[in-house]
Amino acid sequence: MAQFTRIEVATAMKETGMIPLFFSNDLELSKNVLKACYDGGARLMEFTARGDFAHEVFAELTKYAIKELPGMIMGVGSVTDAAAASLYMQLGANFIVTPVFREDIAIACNRRKVLWSPGCGTLSEIARAEELGCEIVKLFPGEIYGPQFIKGVKGPCPWTNIMPTGGVSTERDNLKSWFDAGAYCVGIGSQLISASVLQSRDYEGLTQKVKETIAIIADLRKK
Repeated sequence: MAQFTRIEVATAMKETGMIPLFFSNDLELSKNVLKACYDGGARLMEFTARGDFAHEVFAELTKYAIKELPGMIMGVGSVTDAAAASLYMQLGANFIVTPVFREDIAIACNRRKVLWSPGCGTLSEIARAEELGCEIVKLFPGEIYGPQFIKGVKGPCPWTNIMPTGGVSTERDNLKSWFDAGAYCVGIGSQLISASVLQSRDYEGLTQKVKETIAIIADLRKK
């Protein structure tokens, strides 16, 4: 069962401006990555459940977050059907992120009042998602659409909240392009939690990178 309301989740997304994306079958590695992100100021984690027995890792990771990392909001990404969404919500997911827009997932999440963020690529998909109660749509893959897509959508639909994932890096110029276009927040995966960080177990370096990225986003929003 979710520990945070969808309003609390949406607020945290807005306040930090950034969601780390990560997946590993290694529980201890996952715990260390999660703590490093938490120590850096991240308050959300999208566990991109793409491997076998991912639900088992997520269950233990969520228990760890509840016990050791107060205020850390655990969610799941790469969810492709309502059955998977329901499973992860039973394991404590506070938000569900999908690569595609599916109404069955919307219904399952709305029934439990859990925030869901569907991957949308057209204004019609975005509008339908919002009709079904979506607060924040995911723009994926972000590098295909680019910041101009967000700017174009926000023109006729200024109420639409968009989170690009894919094509987002920790570089200031890249982040500036997204937030200048009107991004609500961004999702960052391997550009933040890189293969080199994982191989070297450089958790202190990851903590510092998260701090720097959140600081850049905060500074950009002041301007």
